[in-house]
Amino acid sequence: MRIPVAIVLAFIGTAALADSSGEQKSLGRPPSATDVISGLYNFSRFQQGLLESTDLKGNAEVKNLAALRAEEAAKRDKALKPIQDAIGAEPHAGKTASVAASLVEPETSDGPTYVRSFYASQIPEYDSAIDLLERYLKAPDNAALAAFAREQLPLLRAQVRDAERTMADK
Repeated sequence: MRIPVAIVLAFIGTAALADSSGEQKSLGRPPSATDVISGLYNFSRFQQGLLESTDLKGNAEVKNLAALRAEEAAKRDKALKPIQDAIGAEPHAGKTASVAASLVEPETSDGPTYVRSFYASQIPEYDSAIDLLERYLKAPDNAALAAFAREQLPLLRAQVRDAERTMADK
């Protein structure tokens, strides 16, 4: 019973990110460079929040992966900064639910349940970021950001596949 609840909570917790980065989708136009930069910064905040939430549970596998994803997020943000400065984009911070809210409470769950919820919480976030980049690449408005998006897509797709496989194995 806890696993479906964790998945639903993960989905609800990420709806705000999907809404903030996907607002342009409902308007029928591709996202702008500013929308993409904002969405990627929000995704980075989520990944960095994973690291903070892992302190609640002493699982080394989860902590190591969260630290790796937070490091990747910091590198991605650093690479985005010159693009942001060049186009004069002022990204807006979207509403993101707390990462801890999308994870099963560590005190009330066993280790495998917590690990599954950790991976499950990431999948909708990855899907949202990937969708944002794919929609942007259909009509990019900045060559440097388009190149960055083309570079990031295979990495993000590989990471979400890894999360899905790992979650299924747990």
